[in-house]
Amino acid sequence: MTGDFRRAHSSAPPVEAVEGEQKGPDVGARLRELRKMHGLSQRELAKRAGVTNGTISLIEKNRISPSVGSLKKVLDGFPISIADFLTLELKPRKKVFYQAKELREIANGAVSFRLVGRDTRGRAIQMMHERYAPGADTGDEMLSHTGEECGIVVSGVLELTVGGEVRRMVTGDAYYFDSRLPHRFRNPGTVDCVVVSACTPPSF
Repeated sequence: MTGDFRRAHSSAPPVEAVEGEQKGPDVGARLRELRKMHGLSQRELAKRAGVTNGTISLIEKNRISPSVGSLKKVLDGFPISIADFLTLELKPRKKVFYQAKELREIANGAVSFRLVGRDTRGRAIQMMHERYAPGADTGDEMLSHTGEECGIVVSGVLELTVGGEVRRMVTGDAYYFDSRLPHRFRNPGTVDCVVVSACTPPSF
């Protein structure tokens, strides 16, 4: 492509580009999404790629269309090939509502953990619908991880051990504790126990 894009008062090498209507793949949206996926600011990416901050901004807004060579220069800041970049699946808008059948099962057998949302990456909270068959538990080994968790017993009986304390909980009872404390869940009853829980940060 022809043309020469320059930022005034900048010592960074120019990026070849042409102005005009964006055609083909949405380079701007792809670059912006990829940059955010890597946790980079426009300034940080510009520094890595050896271009100006304004160049990154204009490309993301589709105000300029970089040449193949210029695009490769920018993508080397990640790094990622042009082929992979142009076939990158853009992140869809985050889903807000979920039908019961859309909750994702992440356990099996006598214990069921159904996760709200299919991807917890980058999210601050994890919410689950838990079901314990009579006599089922989370295992002999106590659980322990960074964060906090809470939950409400929807039905049945739940025996919860946190640290050295054991409590039998019934419908409507709730808990909230530091997840670093060793803990274990068990259903001592004769019917299924259902719990709705939340944990931050996500632990599964």
